[in-house]
Amino acid sequence: MSHQLTEQEMHNLAMNMVGKDLESQGFEFIAVNSQLKKHPQFVCIDKNKQYYFVIVKVVLLPDNPNNYDQSWMAIFQNHARKKNAKVLFAGVGLRHTDKDYEPPVKNAKYLIEYHGVQPVSFNLN
Repeated sequence: MSHQLTEQEMHNLAMNMVGKDLESQGFEFIAVNSQLKKHPQFVCIDKNKQYYFVIVKVVLLPDNPNNYDQSWMAIFQNHARKKNAKVLFAGVGLRHTDKDYEPPVKNAKYLIEYHGVQPVSFNLN
């Protein structure tokens, strides 16, 4: 019998999607961390050797995957700036095909909302 994906399994699914997207854009991976609530999930560089910290967040649709805690993100961006890195955010929304607010089921079709990685920028003093 199929089971609903756990929070970690949904996070891993999102990580795979975002990783493939980053790879298709030419990013080279320096480090990958797939543990929940450990940030960043990806440390990568572009062709110009610019470092990026990529935050992956998965939510259960219909919640908006592009929303994030701006206060926390500003603190994280300040940390990245000290490391000469830029921050990218990748919000991924998932849900069961037939039921709102229900996680996807293992080995079954699911709905996804993903708009790619987005730059995060704040004016920090």
